[in-house]
Amino acid sequence: MNLFLLGIIIFVILYLFLNWFAHTSSKKIVTNIKKITVYLSLILAAILTIGGKYIFSLPFLFVILSGLKIKGLTALQVMQLWRLIQYLKNSGRFSQGKFGQTQGSSNISIDEAYKLLGLKKGCSQEEVLKAVNQLQKKIHPDMNRDIKTERLSQLVNEAKEKILKSDFA
Repeated sequence: MNLFLLGIIIFVILYLFLNWFAHTSSKKIVTNIKKITVYLSLILAAILTIGGKYIFSLPFLFVILSGLKIKGLTALQVMQLWRLIQYLKNSGRFSQGKFGQTQGSSNISIDEAYKLLGLKKGCSQEEVLKAVNQLQKKIHPDMNRDIKTERLSQLVNEAKEKILKSDFA
């Protein structure tokens, strides 16, 4: 019943549009199309001005990360992983091992370890192990042979060891 009603509404709207189109002069149609084009351009410019930082960075990030072929990550987990990598790069703890760069420090702070695993202080040992297992299932080098995730996997293990030694020893 709803599809029938929707079909009738679409048919009536299409009929009215085509009837207007047939009875209107071409100059009026051209001016209306120009107005619509200008308004849509202004709206698009406003959207890109207000949210350009996010609009240009997020799609580019998703295209790059989809090219990496990391299996089993949701968009939210990809964003968290991206923020984590940026944080570690800015703190000098993570590098790609390029020419002239060090492989990164192996000593991470307890706060960085909790941020790396996405946990808060005061969590249980089981929560720590569960978070590590979930991350390792997704970023372990054996699971993602197409890309190099060895250093990221090492950092997750170091974070686990740091938390277990400092909070549960």
